[in-house]
Amino acid sequence: MKNYYEILGIEEQASQDDIKKAYRKLAIQHHPDKGGDENKFKEINEAYEVLGDENKRKEFNNRKNNPYGGSTFEDLFSNMFGGGGNPFQQRRQNAAPSKIIKLVLTPVDSYLGVEKKITYFKNNHCQGCNGSGGEQQKCSGCNGLGYKLKTFGSGFLVQQIRTSCDICAGRGYTLVHKCYFCSGNGVRSEAQELNIKIPVGIDNGQFLKMERMGDFVNGEYGDLMLQIELQPKDGYEKINNDLVYNLYLDLNTIQKNTFSIPHPHGELKMTAPKTVDTSKPLRLRGKGYNGGDMYVKLHLKFERV
Repeated sequence: MKNYYEILGIEEQASQDDIKKAYRKLAIQHHPDKGGDENKFKEINEAYEVLGDENKRKEFNNRKNNPYGGSTFEDLFSNMFGGGGNPFQQRRQNAAPSKIIKLVLTPVDSYLGVEKKITYFKNNHCQGCNGSGGEQQKCSGCNGLGYKLKTFGSGFLVQQIRTSCDICAGRGYTLVHKCYFCSGNGVRSEAQELNIKIPVGIDNGQFLKMERMGDFVNGEYGDLMLQIELQPKDGYEKINNDLVYNLYLDLNTIQKNTFSIPHPHGELKMTAPKTVDTSKPLRLRGKGYNGGDMYVKLHLKFERV
């Protein structure tokens, strides 16, 4: 966990005015336009975004000073006992697992918060057999338990091992007559369509959870987890809350007084710098994600005569 107080170089008891003064001093010192380090500048902004807001600062202090802050009873139970014997953990294992699929988005999709239609294959509960797979009978190999106990040793050294029943594969039953519609599987794979509203600013690697839209397993529907894969497109990239655009200049464009910058909300005009330095990006304040900035990387591209 980052210590935002150390990043701004202030004490934890500092006033909001002290925080603002420290931020302004460091922001000027490390600003990329002044030759400062871009990553350091972003870290300073991240720290001020939290500490500069009294409510966010209180939440940060709680997490910083209490390692279990915000944890549920289930989390604490798992931390104390390593998950062993945890009744909540056991319940999760018995529940239907989540179905994970990738959703490819562009930086512009994330910026605009577009609506996406996705199609995927989902194992639905078979209506023909009501999910049973067909006519069932108790397994004679395990007497319906789904497992067998094997005993080793004798006298005082006796050990029992529980193994899955090889006759019924741990189900506790065998099928007398398989369902015609699902061939005994209890589920049918069918195409499913969903319309999803993408949250503004969603980032690569994040997940969207759609409750009970996953596969039918163990008598219930699991969740559908959409793993976001953000891919650069049309010159756009996303870095945290900053929108990055790669602008290619030829010999004619580089002589102009203004540059035209494509933006998801419409074209922007930027005054061309006196010195064109491709090692330093140009900045458009507040034109990124959720109050972030837009950075324009300059590239030279022309035909030699």
